[in-house]
Amino acid sequence: MAARQREISVSEFFTKNRHLLGFDNPQKALLTAVREAVDNSLDACEEAGILPELEISIREVAENRFRVAVEDNGPGIVKAQVPKIFGKLLYGSKFHRLKQQRGQQGIGISAAGMYGQITTGRPVEIVSRTSPRKPAHLFQITIDTRKNEPVIVKDQEVEWESGRGTRVEIELEATYKKGPRSVDDYVEQTALINPHLRISYQPPKDEPRLFERVTNELPRAAMEIQPHPYGVELGLLLRMMKESPARNVGAMLSHEFSRVSQAVANRICELAGVPASAKPKRLTSAQVELLFKAIPQTKIMAPPTACLSPVGDELFRTCLEKRLEADYFSAVTRSPQVYRGNPFQIEVGLAYGGRLPSEEPVALYRFANRVPLQYQQSACAITKSVASIDWRKYGLLQSRGAIPSGPLAILVHVASVWVPFTSESKEAVASYPEILKEIRLALMEAGRRVGIYVRRRRRELDERNKRAYIERYIPTIGQALQEILDLTDQQRDRTVSNLKTILERTRKV
Repeated sequence: MAARQREISVSEFFTKNRHLLGFDNPQKALLTAVREAVDNSLDACEEAGILPELEISIREVAENRFRVAVEDNGPGIVKAQVPKIFGKLLYGSKFHRLKQQRGQQGIGISAAGMYGQITTGRPVEIVSRTSPRKPAHLFQITIDTRKNEPVIVKDQEVEWESGRGTRVEIELEATYKKGPRSVDDYVEQTALINPHLRISYQPPKDEPRLFERVTNELPRAAMEIQPHPYGVELGLLLRMMKESPARNVGAMLSHEFSRVSQAVANRICELAGVPASAKPKRLTSAQVELLFKAIPQTKIMAPPTACLSPVGDELFRTCLEKRLEADYFSAVTRSPQVYRGNPFQIEVGLAYGGRLPSEEPVALYRFANRVPLQYQQSACAITKSVASIDWRKYGLLQSRGAIPSGPLAILVHVASVWVPFTSESKEAVASYPEILKEIRLALMEAGRRVGIYVRRRRRELDERNKRAYIERYIPTIGQALQEILDLTDQQRDRTVSNLKTILERTRKV
């Protein structure tokens, strides 16, 4: 038995558990591959200060077999990093950085390439160029799943018309369908929540589609911050102490945590009974535990919010007006809050009326760090928050514990330095009380505005119906008055005209 035991690489694990990454059915596999490539492209463009332009194409090469290509105008990838980024799971720069960004674990795009390799045997193909003055490089890469290491099949310089950027092509077994939770739906939602993005999309069979950007301004750049002490756990604090280069505990606390000044660090040490001058590496586990218990007893400012980059309520509303056919729009951006020491911010947009279906459940769009969430809706904190509100107050129909019905679209965006997804496939947000509360408050604020509009519109409709009813019978009233009062035809016409004038003046009042 001992001889049969061996180390399991992360690639080998996810090869057998691909459903954890979003590759549990052919339709979702196609969507996940596109989404991971788009996420990487947008993060790279925004970090380099480049207005992103993406070209997405899906070509059917055989039955249930597609070739997905995503090309961007970003900064490109340094040649030495290409094999590791696309051929090694859990490799990236985003996991340890506390700032709003789409990618988190360093799994996505390499997992998409691995899925293509498993289902078709074809390597992932990458063309990248960092400058017009430098050559473009073509790579074909597979993953050695036993070792979680890249295998370079091809590496050569090529002619490429783009002066800068990256193009990724993956061939995989998949199914293309239209409608909800499709790639088409994903592209539309991505264009909606990223107003600075221009997308050229070529689906497998239909005509190409172009989504022009709504604004030419890049989102506010999210700044990286240090972890906040309220979010640290004992095991992590122990490791940080052992690895810290600081000379003393006071310097370690003030330099490696956000919002901890030297005075705050001294207060923590005083409460814990640990000398601020002690060397971090020499602290015992018991001393570190005392520091850990002293942290929540110390008043520390909330973490800085420059690490977040929300859409903003005005631009959010403009996006809704451009993308959705409705009569009324409302958008709310809440102030930043904190869960487990991680800053987050909630944005909500509502669109009412127009061509939205009136007898079906409302259209619910969920986003996390500007990425659409299309699966696991019932397990998501956003859905639970929507269902927990009494939408009947705002003029909608609703069954107990369910999302409402009516001509309404609800868009909820969670922006955070670390979105608490329920799984590696990044499809649902975990139900932390702080997040649930903020979503509810934002929904209720936007819902009150919609409720005011709905009630006003209903009053106006009732008045129009009453006025139309009276106008319909004014000639009959005039005829009856003529017979009762023995009026001439001229007097009758004058009476009817006066009644219409009075009705018109009443309407204006």
